[in-house]
Amino acid sequence: MAEPATAEAADTDLIRRSLREPQAFAALFDRHAPALHRYAARRLGPEAAEDVVSETFLAAFEHRHRYRSCQADARPWLYGIASNVIGKRRRREAARYRAYVRGGVHPAEIGGGLVEDGVNTLAVNKPLVAALAGLGARDRDTLLLVAWAGLTYEEVAEALDVPVGTVRSRLNRARKKIRQALEGTGHE
Repeated sequence: MAEPATAEAADTDLIRRSLREPQAFAALFDRHAPALHRYAARRLGPEAAEDVVSETFLAAFEHRHRYRSCQADARPWLYGIASNVIGKRRRREAARYRAYVRGGVHPAEIGGGLVEDGVNTLAVNKPLVAALAGLGARDRDTLLLVAWAGLTYEEVAEALDVPVGTVRSRLNRARKKIRQALEGTGHE
């Protein structure tokens, strides 16, 4: 008899098990989809977030045999896939930021309500959004994986398949550009 997928099972165990029992992958979805949805909604808006999450988990399911089982937590792997999916939609993301700067409506508010209550990470304001839009795609991905997804430097490195030193330099560059863009706006 198949053992039930529990919240206590490590992600790597669920993925390994899903190779024999595909339904075990559902526990991974249940565990990580809400956070991935919030991250995608902040990047591209609520209407695109569901598609990003769906595409992320579809790709993860299709490529689960490639998962590095030395990592118990699948978050970096899933955020890496989500970043690739978002990358395909990057022009829309930058256009959202520019529209916000012009019109003053935060991308997460389009559609009637905030994506999450009490947005407190990277306070939402026009100068910040303009600064984010001015970052290169790789720097923006790195910064937002740390700031909005809450990944560690090591997890970001794994998600983006780059060395930790690259994450550090991208973050340093992104933070410097953000600081420069916010100087004199009262939003430092």
